[in-house]
Amino acid sequence: MTFDRQSGVFLHLTSLPGPHGIGDLGAGAHEFLDFLERADQSLWQFCPVGPTTAVQGHSPYSSPSAFAGNPLLVDLHALADRGWLRETELDGPATAGRSTVRYDAVAEFKRDRLRTAYERFDTETADDVEGRAAFETFREREGAWLDDYTLYRALKTEFDDDPWTEWPRELRHRDPDALARYRERLADRCRYHAFVQWQFDEQWRDLRHVAAERDVTLVGDVPMYVALDSADIWANQDVFAIEDGHPAVVAGVPPNPGDDGQRWGMPVYDWDHLAETDYEWWIDRFDRLFDLVDLARLDHFKAFQEYWAIPAAADDPAAGEWRAGPGADFFESLRSELGRLPFVVEDLGFLDPGLAALRDRFGFPSMRVPLYADWCAERHEHKPRDFPRDAIAYTSTHDTDTVAGYYADLDPETRGCMDYAIGTDGDRPAWDLLEAVWDSGAVLAMTTVPDLLGLGSEARLNTPGTAEGNWRWRVESDALTEDIATELAAVTERTRR
Repeated sequence: MTFDRQSGVFLHLTSLPGPHGIGDLGAGAHEFLDFLERADQSLWQFCPVGPTTAVQGHSPYSSPSAFAGNPLLVDLHALADRGWLRETELDGPATAGRSTVRYDAVAEFKRDRLRTAYERFDTETADDVEGRAAFETFREREGAWLDDYTLYRALKTEFDDDPWTEWPRELRHRDPDALARYRERLADRCRYHAFVQWQFDEQWRDLRHVAAERDVTLVGDVPMYVALDSADIWANQDVFAIEDGHPAVVAGVPPNPGDDGQRWGMPVYDWDHLAETDYEWWIDRFDRLFDLVDLARLDHFKAFQEYWAIPAAADDPAAGEWRAGPGADFFESLRSELGRLPFVVEDLGFLDPGLAALRDRFGFPSMRVPLYADWCAERHEHKPRDFPRDAIAYTSTHDTDTVAGYYADLDPETRGCMDYAIGTDGDRPAWDLLEAVWDSGAVLAMTTVPDLLGLGSEARLNTPGTAEGNWRWRVESDALTEDIATELAAVTERTRR
């Protein structure tokens, strides 16, 4: 796929401003699109938008569904506009923060109101023929994943949130009679979860329409793996390398110089089975994804070439081994089905000739992040002046510190090398680095809202390998000023080729 030169801003949906303790698909999202238009930006990138769980620290990269939307992102004001919530029910949770997400309070608050909205939809709007027809059309259209997801969610409640691997054997093995019996018994719970997904879907499609009107491309994210306790694995056990809910090996990455590697714990794929089915599950996943976004980042692209498989009984990531991934056959099959491959790839950390060849064969832009640069080296792949054209270049990412936080922690020698490389006096390092990224040869350039605001490490969104305190930062509603939009537009115009 050929890309035109573009630039944009990364901001995860949960980090948007809003009245209910977390960003959502309401006014804050639409106002951010307005900001991007004023700032002459045409890309909005965010993390995966699937459901999150407290067990996984609300990480968007460990979701119970690769297809569903996050209920916490549903805009409650839109439900009130349809008569399903009262104005008095829209006051945010008392413990909600403007600059941080307090997930426990937010989840309880939103869950109660979503349930109330569903009950009113079901009982007080019986004459809403158009709405009910739209709901049933959605359920039919998305039934391939929605039926299993809603039953999974209903069963999680039935069994006190136990993982599906601890459910009764007949459900673990998806006995058809047992599934039918529970589907009938839990029909109202299933219908509620379908209602929530319908509202997420309708609100998202409205947001995407507004983005298109402003010529903003929505850039989504595709986690390589899915959580073991997920609707995806429960409903598609033959797609994954597991037996009776127990993986023999799990995903992760090997040790690198300076770290001990990571054991993620998610099951790996049965690529032989997937190849035999022409990668049907993945194609269905991408069909759903591109209903929501225009372009997608493939996280951990390395695993399509080869993946690190760690014995499930081992705690040490070093106990794993490299195994062959599906390679070019996977992407040729995707291209045959989808007709295009609108992907950029995360290829950090384990770049080798095999990965580069796979990436370049399909023309996928690769990631460049100056915070990984060796500033004192004459040339380095992460220095802006050395970026290739086929790259998506960032000032920082959701997995790194902010530019200001990174710059403050540099030793004097490295800071001096960076100052020289990007021409900064250290007064506004984030904006000076932004201009260097914008002025590079990379076809796609991205910054983050914390970098636009010059914020330090307090605005970091995620620290890989840690389980607490992540995914919480939020931008306040008055932070993205007209001056910032004007300056970003000016940099974009000045560096446009």
